[in-house]
Parts: sequence; C-alpha cells; structure tokens
Amino acid sequence: MVKVNENCIGCGACTAVCPDVFDFNDEGKVENIMGEDIPEDLMDAVKEAAEGCPVEAIEL
Repeated sequence: MVKVNENCIGCGACTAVCPDVFDFNDEGKVENIMGEDIPEDLMDAVKEAAEGCPVEAIEL
C-alpha cells in the first residue's frame, strides 16, 4: 500500500516523478489516486517519488 500522510506540503515533487499515481486533491495536498492496485511497472517511479519527498510524506 502506498499512502501519502499528513506531512504532505503539496510541493508536487511526487506528481512530477509519478503522475500516474500521485495527484493534488482539493486541499492542495497530494494523494494516491490509484489506491491499492498499483501496477508493478510503476513501483520504481513510486519509490523514486518517495525518496524525493522533502518531508517524507509517502509511505510504502
């Protein structure tokens, strides 16, 4: 499961790296738009997004 926690500051780094999985919600924060069923071929990008998050808001 990939989750964006309350630490998100909405910087958009993850949306730039992996727009298929991460997008902004109405509050200007990022969320996982794919839910639990993230295809294996996107997991490298998800991991890169998590590593690049300046506030470590992405939980794998």
